[in-house]
Amino acid sequence: MAASVLVRRLAALSGFSAVGAGAYGAHGFKNKDPDDYRMTLYETANKYHFYHSLALLGAAHCRKPLVAGTILLAGMGMFCGPLYHQALTGDPSLSKAAPVGGVAMMAGWLAMIL
Repeated sequence: MAASVLVRRLAALSGFSAVGAGAYGAHGFKNKDPDDYRMTLYETANKYHFYHSLALLGAAHCRKPLVAGTILLAGMGMFCGPLYHQALTGDPSLSKAAPVGGVAMMAGWLAMIL
């Protein structure tokens, strides 16, 4: 399978899961207080998840789609994952990975220049 096709498929799966996660966040939180930090964390994770799902579509069309896509996916996992985890469990133990994930997402955007 060509790298660009793989990255497009991963982008579609990521977008699908971002929509599902967004729906869960909109309906699943018991406390609907918009000032609740856990709800804010969840919304931030979902927003970046969605943006970078769209970035994966762009990565599929760059010269090195597998490189850019891999970096973007790693960044999404390391940034959005800990935020989703903390929002759902209240456990901040994974939060130190989020800044690394943020840098990886930025690197993924730069990798699309290649």
